[in-house]
Amino acid sequence: MTHLTIEPSILYVGTPVALLSTCNEDGTVNLAPMSSAWALGDVVVLGVGMGGQTAENLRARPDVVINYPSPEQWQAVERIAGLTGRSPVPEHKRERFRFERDKFTAAGLTPVASELVGPPRVAECPLQFEASVVQHDLDAAGNFVIAQARVRRVHADDRIVVPGTSYVDPAAWSPLIYNFRHYFGLADELGESFRTETPRRVAADRLLPR
Repeated sequence: MTHLTIEPSILYVGTPVALLSTCNEDGTVNLAPMSSAWALGDVVVLGVGMGGQTAENLRARPDVVINYPSPEQWQAVERIAGLTGRSPVPEHKRERFRFERDKFTAAGLTPVASELVGPPRVAECPLQFEASVVQHDLDAAGNFVIAQARVRRVHADDRIVVPGTSYVDPAAWSPLIYNFRHYFGLADELGESFRTETPRRVAADRLLPR
């Protein structure tokens, strides 16, 4: 193995894509793709650019839904990747972005009412986290909002849940992965952690005839 010293423009080494639905000041809804989210217990840490509508909404109104699309939905994500809910469009985005208020329609996705928060969920996304921002800060350079969102309710497609449990079946669920600005799904399973709550035999049981 030979290593080169490189200076990549981005560091998305392979992270799940999320669609964040938030409420605008006028009561309309913003929907934005992002791939800087990670979980600590029941808190999901979100990193979003300062110039966008999502950052404004997360700072002003705590409710958010973190929707996780499947690999098959990458084109819906890409349809709104070049859109912004901010008007006028921030100067640094004007060359490549355009304003769009109704991103659900632009993406070809369906809003469905949440149960505990204001913004709607994305009906087509197999995993949906209703959450509320409990803390937000700026990154060291002041370019990003880092929001800590406590998850209040999780909705999961019944096809990815181990029957009779609250466990997501990792053999049935595959997130959409953003890998150096390309979209991927998961490959075949390599193994399982010693901490797994869904050992291989549980996933295999789903495939046995009843």
